[in-house]
Amino acid sequence: MAGPRILVVYASRNGSTAQIAGWIAGTAAERGVAATVRPAAEVGDISGYDAVVLGSGVYAGRWLKDARRFARHHRRALLEVPVWLFSSGPLDDDAAERAVPPLRNAARITERLDAADHVTFGGRLVAGAPGFVARQLLGQGRAGDHRDRGQIRAWAVRIADGVAAAWHQLI
Repeated sequence: MAGPRILVVYASRNGSTAQIAGWIAGTAAERGVAATVRPAAEVGDISGYDAVVLGSGVYAGRWLKDARRFARHHRRALLEVPVWLFSSGPLDDDAAERAVPPLRNAARITERLDAADHVTFGGRLVAGAPGFVARQLLGQGRAGDHRDRGQIRAWAVRIADGVAAAWHQLI
């Protein structure tokens, strides 16, 4: 046996959530847990993984369609492995300072998948981001990177260490 494996799946519109997914996978790898990072729209099969982390950017108060579709399409398989969820979106420091509850559809997905945890991380909005809402937010001076890498890393360490401990108990 090679060791425990995590699939980190994400839906991202402007790359911020994809980058968070990469940081989570990198942290897992540092902890000895192999991690594969994939966009939600490109995942056809989750077999062979010991756990799944699913994240989505939040736009207009909702998870992106690809993340919602992934959760719905793979629900049966996701109920067979530990699942952790994350949202990325608040364009302020609230998520780094306190626990931000999941939005309604993220809370529903958390419940339907019997997820071990859901966390909300701050988001990032950069000048030139496409879309009407992004332009409106940029016009309001909301540009910036509010992701807390230490918070993301600590969460990923807990996941990786938990998956590794469970995997070692099985062998």
